[in-house]
Amino acid sequence: MTTLLITLAALAWLGQIVLGGWQIHRFNRAYDALCRQGATVGVGRSAGRFKARVVLALAFDRHERVCDAFMLRGLTVFARPRRLPALIGLHISRLNPDVIFPKDRTCQTALLLAIKPKT
Repeated sequence: MTTLLITLAALAWLGQIVLGGWQIHRFNRAYDALCRQGATVGVGRSAGRFKARVVLALAFDRHERVCDAFMLRGLTVFARPRRLPALIGLHISRLNPDVIFPKDRTCQTALLLAIKPKT
């Protein structure tokens, strides 16, 4: 019985590694596509241990307008990058997290971090 439990735990752990790698691969492909489109790319992430995390990436052109954007949101490794067409074309000064995501604090945090310049 103990051997069976250890085997199941090891299989679950290996499955998590494989599925996590698959999610990272999908994120990297979406991120590379953003990097090819824009002059600069901003990435923001919300924190959370037991709630859905959000990773938001924005590509800005040389006029500081969003030329493409995607969001990765979810609790599991099955979360996929989803395009955000509502943000495309907006100037960086018009990206107000409270207006764009009025009821979602995690998305507001991720957007704020994505538009804030890194030091």
